[in-house]
Amino acid sequence: MLTVESLAKSYEPSATASRRTRKDGDGAARKKDGTDAARGQRTTAAGTRLFAVDDIDFTVEDGELFTLLGPSGCGKTTTLRSVAGLERPTHGRVTLGERVIFDAERGVNVRANKRGLGMVFQSYAIWPHMTVFKNVSFPLDVMPRVKRPAKEEIARRVHEVLDVIELGQYARRPATNLSGGQQQRLALARALVTQPDLMLLDEPLSNLDAKLRESMRFELKRLQRELNLTAVYVTHDQAEALVMSNRIAVMNNGRIEQVGKPRDIYTRPATRFVAEFIGSSNFLEGKVTEVSGEEVTVETPHGPLVARECPRRPAVGDAVLLSIRPESLDISERAPASAVNSWRGRVHNRAFLGDSIDHITSVGETRLRSRSNPSVSIPPGTEVHLGVDPRNVTLVPVD
Repeated sequence: MLTVESLAKSYEPSATASRRTRKDGDGAARKKDGTDAARGQRTTAAGTRLFAVDDIDFTVEDGELFTLLGPSGCGKTTTLRSVAGLERPTHGRVTLGERVIFDAERGVNVRANKRGLGMVFQSYAIWPHMTVFKNVSFPLDVMPRVKRPAKEEIARRVHEVLDVIELGQYARRPATNLSGGQQQRLALARALVTQPDLMLLDEPLSNLDAKLRESMRFELKRLQRELNLTAVYVTHDQAEALVMSNRIAVMNNGRIEQVGKPRDIYTRPATRFVAEFIGSSNFLEGKVTEVSGEEVTVETPHGPLVARECPRRPAVGDAVLLSIRPESLDISERAPASAVNSWRGRVHNRAFLGDSIDHITSVGETRLRSRSNPSVSIPPGTEVHLGVDPRNVTLVPVD
């Protein structure tokens, strides 16, 4: 089990300003070594500090795949590198099982190669002059003589892990002869052969094309489940996180906004950022007028709306935000049987997406997106009725 407590990494403003940075594709500042630059600022006893990550807490259970999900520059890679021992945090504590591998207060910082971790990065770092077998055996071959397994044991472990990831028949081939997906599995095999206590995976599928990336999600999840691996997985891809994870931590600006199971994160977002980042949502602002049992009635610019999904119970008079997923919003040219949670509007635009169709409907000054079966195609300009079940309306506290 991995436990991360109050993890933070800070910089002095002057040092951060003078550090050479580059811009990643999302426009977030990043340091020359590729790690996340400082995102937040606060005043401490030592003065004003800039934080790449701040007050990070989470636990990864044995056999769990735990994902750090967020946009570029949010601090997820800094968090992973801090667990790996490739970055030294300024605050916090990290334990692996019963072993403390980092403790800022006590000055404990176990070297990366002594932490018992397996790591797979964006770049697979495949040795082009070696065979598949030698690429996998490399971490064992370079161990100190007193710790290095016998040649027979190395061969057994390499063949065993190659068979598990279904590359056994390629053992004697040059590694460069493998496809992109096979090279990704080879990098995973090289990390597994050392029999690590914890696997760390930093955007391992990002270099694959879209179709291969989708199939490899299921392949990685199968391997993790069959081998009972404990893993921390970093990605910016929401679909990847939802498919593969046992639990997800959504990060933003160096902090964790919500931790939960994929379905809970999607259906019960705790903040506006989570609702916007995971999939897409329609938002309506309003004020609570009634709380009755499981139902909360909110007065909005388009009339009262009833919600049942409330991560935090509000009080009458509270300002709140209502989140409605497009697939939960029904659209029809016929009036609904119930007037609860329904509006009249006019279709502004529509978009065919293959397996679904989106309609953008104007309700007063607000535009709402609905997603339905592609057989439901309503031309722009048509008057329609929109409706949503109270169970599919999530009440989000105003930031």
